[in-house]
Amino acid sequence: MLSRTADHLFWMARYMERAENTARMLDVNYQTSLLPQSADMAEQGWRGLLSISELSGYFAQRYGEVNAHNVMRFMVRDEDNLSSIWNCLRSARENARAVRGTLTTEVWETQNQTWLEFNRLLKEDAFERDPGAFFEWVKFRSHLSRGVTVGTMLMDEALHFIRIGTFLERADNTARLLDVKYHALTGGEFFGTGGTSPAQEVDFYHWSAILRSVSGFEIYRKVYRNVIRPERVAELLILRPDMPRSLAASTNELVANLQLVANVQSGETLRRAGRLKADLQYGRIDEILATGLHAYLTQFLDRVNDLGVGISRDFLVPMAA
Repeated sequence: MLSRTADHLFWMARYMERAENTARMLDVNYQTSLLPQSADMAEQGWRGLLSISELSGYFAQRYGEVNAHNVMRFMVRDEDNLSSIWNCLRSARENARAVRGTLTTEVWETQNQTWLEFNRLLKEDAFERDPGAFFEWVKFRSHLSRGVTVGTMLMDEALHFIRIGTFLERADNTARLLDVKYHALTGGEFFGTGGTSPAQEVDFYHWSAILRSVSGFEIYRKVYRNVIRPERVAELLILRPDMPRSLAASTNELVANLQLVANVQSGETLRRAGRLKADLQYGRIDEILATGLHAYLTQFLDRVNDLGVGISRDFLVPMAA
């Protein structure tokens, strides 16, 4: 496969996954902002979302005041914000158009229709009328795109590069979400298994919202069958390979697809991906929390970024220096 074709497929998938994850993060912030809380705590939530996306400085230049209206507008429809849902869906559609002949008709039509429908909804102010329903629509279109891709495309290199893009982006976004939200709700402190003091109790609804943002609330109940505890949320989203959006599950899929497209120069990238997979497979949440969750997730994000650079070097159009 031509590296340019692989590059378009990889980034088409990454941008669609990024749009979904942005919608998930915005939705959880929107839902928690409706709960009884101080103005400072509400603002902290929106600042955390900007921090996840590393856009705090750019947002301050354009909008100044951090509030729900400004942040949601910035992250949904701001055409100058390269990480907005508008730009993600536009970029996904443009990458799909560039390799239209490689995709099935159903995959192309899904990408194209998503972009057209998104712009229609914005013109009709659907986002302003009901943000929650709008975010659900974005998530649904991402689910549809992924399902149509797996259900209609030949299981060849094209599909593998799409899957690599999807799971690399998912691993990155889940790590960012967990890092910022865990730190915000616990103050960075580990809640031991011996119980918590009243001052350390974390609002059930905030943790529930975080789990719902990764479609993990029902899964948590099924796996742990007890009250929601921060360390269990961390374990679910990091180490559980049966949790679809966990770091472990994303890394497993990434390694499996990298193995299927391996070439003579990708050995080092595959080795690093395999080592990351092994670290997650044999990791323990008590050890991770004892050494510091923030440090662990920062290192994980560095390793994921390193894998992205390696994948670009080995298979795709090289990233600009």
